[in-house]
Amino acid sequence: MTATHFLVEDIVKRALLEDIGLFDATTTLTVPPSKLGRALVKARSPMVLSGTEPFLAVFGLVDKAVVCRLAATDGEELSANDTIFELSGPAASILTSERVALNFLGHLSGVATLTKRFVNALSQFKTKILDTRKTLPGLRLLEKKAVRHGGGFNHRFSLHDGILIKDNHIQAAGSITEAVSRVRANGSNYRKIEVEVDDMAQLTEALEVEADMILLDNMTINELKTAVNMVKKHFEPGPVKTLLEASGGINLNNVAQVAETGVDYISVGALTHSAPWADVGLDWI
Repeated sequence: MTATHFLVEDIVKRALLEDIGLFDATTTLTVPPSKLGRALVKARSPMVLSGTEPFLAVFGLVDKAVVCRLAATDGEELSANDTIFELSGPAASILTSERVALNFLGHLSGVATLTKRFVNALSQFKTKILDTRKTLPGLRLLEKKAVRHGGGFNHRFSLHDGILIKDNHIQAAGSITEAVSRVRANGSNYRKIEVEVDDMAQLTEALEVEADMILLDNMTINELKTAVNMVKKHFEPGPVKTLLEASGGINLNNVAQVAETGVDYISVGALTHSAPWADVGLDWI
């Protein structure tokens, strides 16, 4: 077992404690413990599947006697009525587990499905879609996996595993130059430094201190084009060494236009904080 497995199990335990409480009153009083059943979990609309790991963990924690046969894999594009799982075993355990298991499957498949829509919108560009740290508390591990299942890429997982100097860091440190110099003096473990900029003056400063990556925050299309040209000109006649990330106000209607400016990455918080729920359901056979 890996550390990730234990993290997923911990997330699922908390969800079960929240949902079951002291016990499942309705199921306990209406379904005999000896009653066996079979059920299918299906996609009720087109979707990209994600969340099979926590789904299986739910049934493993509630009752290992429930057999879950997986009929699809994470990252797979499903049509309406496609089967995801076939379940068999104690009917009471299936009923007690149902809501939490479907919550994980519906939410995470929703994240993967929305991510896939963004990725498809950029099929003609080299620009990559990134997620952000705007995740539901406690679900970041699973949501970032769902982004990958949808074809996107992960930005930092947490504050410790990358340097991103944002506007408030710049104000607290005094300047971009000062903030970057402090990282280089004290953060020898971090080889890459990203700096967020709001305008061309800050972009110039970030280039002068040789930031590895620059986040262009809430810039217009024309500003993004200008920024891309500035970076190219800064490194002429050699190859461009600083990557550009666009962020802020980006949606499915304008993401292709943003990619067309030539930025390397586009980060979209909506992948995790605003993904519509994927419609999945469980029905008895």
